[in-house]
Parts: sequence; structure tokens; C-alpha cells
Amino acid sequence: MKLENITKAKRRYEDACGTALALEFVGERWALLILRELLLGPRRFGEIRAGLPGLSANVLSQRLAGLEADGIVVREKLPPPASVQVYALTPWGYEAEPVILAMGRWALRSPQHDPSLPFSRVSLMLALRMLMLPDRAAGWAGRIGFRLGEETYLATIADGAFGINRGTLAGAEAVFVGEPNDFLPVLFGTMPLPMAIAEGRFVVEGDLARAAAFAALFLLPPKIGS
Repeated sequence: MKLENITKAKRRYEDACGTALALEFVGERWALLILRELLLGPRRFGEIRAGLPGLSANVLSQRLAGLEADGIVVREKLPPPASVQVYALTPWGYEAEPVILAMGRWALRSPQHDPSLPFSRVSLMLALRMLMLPDRAAGWAGRIGFRLGEETYLATIADGAFGINRGTLAGAEAVFVGEPNDFLPVLFGTMPLPMAIAEGRFVVEGDLARAAAFAALFLLPPKIGS
């Protein structure tokens, strides 16, 4: 197996364009996906790796060190009783969210997109924010929960704004229970919710009608050439 060289110096483009500078910060393999995994709040080293199963511990350590040196990521220690080290985005790091979501939506227009590939839990929640259709969400308000393995998330929509809270299901009218890839056909608009439930893809707890109304707020962008 060919091992990735993680000791090479960071590439420099010697270009005054802001896009070139951005690539110096996040253009290395995995760097942008590490930012993605931190967009919903601080995560432990092992949690980041769990969301990126193809990433080795050595490469993750190097990328985190580089992002920290560039002022994008910071190490923090959670207060007792947890008292564990986590990695978090700096305020400037969080400013990359609209860029990351815009890139994702742009790439989803390609016929090469393969929804059967692994999909992290953070990716699912960010995909909801990315793919919500403003015209459908206008006037819709509600709280829908997700129980993804041992992690829980609460999606809140009000006045067309989409919020995500990790670690709570408080106030959820309905809760989707399963793993990220199970939900994609419904949330991408390619399978009706009742069919997905009948096939055993996932479980919905609570108000099924509200869950169906929520699922109808999202749709994949059209593929190029269509």
C-alpha cells in the first residue's frame, strides 16, 4: 500500500488572489472536510476521524496542526465532568461555512455524485441546511429531531431560517432514527417518506405528518445538462 507523504512542505501558489490564499489554507487533502466536521461545534479527535473513515490518525494530526497554525482551528478543553480536549473552529473558521455549503451544492449538480458512498452525520445535517428550498420553507415552522447512532441533533426552522443544535431533542415534534445514508432518498426528494419507512430504511418517532412535511422542504439541485 502506498503511504501518503505527510511531511512535505505546504504548497504556495505565489499568487495575490484571495482564492489562491484560501487554497493554501484548506487546499491540502482532507483539510476542508475537517472544517466541515467542525461546523456544528467542537469535536474530539476520535469523533473527527469517525466522520472521515478514510483519514489516518497521522494525517489528521498534521492537518489539525496546520489549521491551528493558520488561525482556523483552536484546541480547547471541555469543562468537568468531561475534561477532554476538543478541536473547534475559530470565529474566522466558522466564516467558511457558506463557502463550504456553496461548494457542496455546486458539486451535487454533477452526474458523478454517488449517494451510496459513506455520509457523515455532520454531513447530513449540513446537507439539510444546503438543500432547503426557501419557497417551500417560507411560512413553515417546526422542530424535527435526528437520532443518528449515539448522536442527536435538533433541526429548527422558523421564518425561513434553518438552525441546528447538537446533543438535544428538546421540543422535537418528530424524530428520525437511523444513519445518514438511510435518509438520503427521502431528503434528496427521490423517494416518498412512507415508502422509505415501509422498506425499513429508518424509523420516525412522533408526528409522522410533520416529519413528511419537513422532508418535503428539501431537494437536490438539477444535474448539469438536465
